[in-house]
Amino acid sequence: MVAKIGCCGAYCGTCKAYTGKTCKGCKLGYGDGGRNIDLAKCKIKVCCFRDRKLETCADCPDFEVCPTLVEFYGHDSYKYKKYREAAEFIRANGYEEFLNQADKWKGAYGKLGKE
Repeated sequence: MVAKIGCCGAYCGTCKAYTGKTCKGCKLGYGDGGRNIDLAKCKIKVCCFRDRKLETCADCPDFEVCPTLVEFYGHDSYKYKKYREAAEFIRANGYEEFLNQADKWKGAYGKLGKE
């Protein structure tokens, strides 16, 4: 389900915080009015989901040059590199292939590759 992929490339479907119900995920609840996107603090989510009406940043024509993404993916942490890798994988291989692999993960990111 594409709704379980965060705008940045994080995968909510197997994330412990999400499955443990301590996180609502990146996009869930906005479509049905349960959450107000105008109150979201995440610049990535607001741009991707509200302003551009995209499923994820992987669909954005400005992916490579977006200053918000460049800053986000530039953080010195392993998880940010994995989120970028996920978005790039989606761009190259599509959502179906991404979900086939991501459903086997134990958290919000994991190993990707052509099988």
